[in-house]
Amino acid sequence: MINRRVFSLAAMGAAASAQAPTWNQFKPQPGSLKERMHTGKPIRTVAAPADATRSQLEAIIKKQGQVDLFSLDGQHRPLPSEDNLVKFCKLAEQLGVGVQLRIPHQRWAYMTGRYADLGVLAIMVPLVEDVETANDAINNFYYPPLGNRSWGGEFRFGEKPPVDRIKYAQWWNGTGMLGFQIETLRAALNVRNLVKPGVDWISWGPGDMGFDVERHSNSPFKTVEEVHAFVIDQLKGFDVRVPGRGQ
Repeated sequence: MINRRVFSLAAMGAAASAQAPTWNQFKPQPGSLKERMHTGKPIRTVAAPADATRSQLEAIIKKQGQVDLFSLDGQHRPLPSEDNLVKFCKLAEQLGVGVQLRIPHQRWAYMTGRYADLGVLAIMVPLVEDVETANDAINNFYYPPLGNRSWGGEFRFGEKPPVDRIKYAQWWNGTGMLGFQIETLRAALNVRNLVKPGVDWISWGPGDMGFDVERHSNSPFKTVEEVHAFVIDQLKGFDVRVPGRGQ
């Protein structure tokens, strides 16, 4: 059990950490969803089955009025095969919609580039707690000079042959979207170190955070809402979308 003093010292250290980093290198492409993400404009995300047909996806779009992203949950639902994921992403793209995938586990953070190669536009990494996880996700998601993603593939979002390597890499770095889920007290206390340039949004995991609050009865946080308020305060000045905070 972690005691209140440890939590208090960690919180003090977080509050006293360095100023918010700059996202200038990760400037979004004009008119992109990434730009809308950073300017606080609404983005319509709707869950869809990975085996949906074109007519089924068209019906979802018609019902919703507008869909920007179809979301797939690879953490708590069956992860589609890579072939099926490619087909789904291309079908969605033909309908003018991107695909957001929550990957199965934070240890798969190094796979962000792999899933981007298969056509995914936005990736959410669950249960991010460590700087190493954050670095793996960012470095593998973005092309040089912003990251270390390998060049290759023919199923990438927005790819129209012939592909100019430099132009596509620059376009992707300003278009692809990366998000982290903050779901534990450890993540909350470390959030200023986790949310680095290249992270476009964070989301909550209230169920897992609830377990963690209950597990650490000596923490200064007695409710999930208190933890979320702390995170929102910690990320003041950060160019990242945070639920519950006006952009």
